[in-house]
Amino acid sequence: MEQSNATRLLLVDDEAALREPLAEYLARQGFVVDQAASAAEARSRLRDAAPDLILLDIMMPGEDGLSLCRHLAENQAIPTILLTARGEATDRIVGLEIGADDYVTKPFEPRELVARIRSVLRRAGRSPAATEENEDFLFDGWRLDPLKRRLIDPEGAVVPISSVEFRLLMAFVEHPRQVLDRDRLLDMVQGREAHLFDRAVDNQVSRLRRKIEVDSRNPVLIQTVWGGGYMLAADVRREPARPD
Repeated sequence: MEQSNATRLLLVDDEAALREPLAEYLARQGFVVDQAASAAEARSRLRDAAPDLILLDIMMPGEDGLSLCRHLAENQAIPTILLTARGEATDRIVGLEIGADDYVTKPFEPRELVARIRSVLRRAGRSPAATEENEDFLFDGWRLDPLKRRLIDPEGAVVPISSVEFRLLMAFVEHPRQVLDRDRLLDMVQGREAHLFDRAVDNQVSRLRRKIEVDSRNPVLIQTVWGGGYMLAADVRREPARPD
């Protein structure tokens, strides 16, 4: 019987010889694991229910993992770990830049993957200790619900954000009117291998600005502090989360 509070994973890989034994191993570690053999099957499963984290192979026939990762980053705040067999850094960099949270290179040690899963879940705020306080953050008419990982605009519409964008915005609302330098934001947002690309934070800030600024080319809320980093130039208050 599945535990109602168990972490649910979606494992997307076209190689059954890897996918099925890995799913069994992860289940023995206490996770509930759903499987998909293609991006199309993954999209179908995501329409039924959202997992807590996605393990996503890059090299798949048809739609590849990077394409699906880009879709997830633009539409759903679901933490994603890429599984890649490639030796070059290019795919890993692209994946991280478009919103993946981490990656592991095949062949990998399953225990390392479990450690990566738990680390990403902690950073994403999906561990039990991180979700005890059921309060929303309000700033300049916007509402951020940390428990549901949901951003609501001043008109009351839900704005899709990726898991990386969510963590970036959390960093800002938890430190309003404070300058956060790039190194600190990289630690909060990207984690492993963030040093591979210097403009990781700038790219994510640009994406977030396009969603919350009236004019992203002339930002008012998330301001650049030259030589220092970025700052949320708005007051933030907390109030109890709204019931659905």
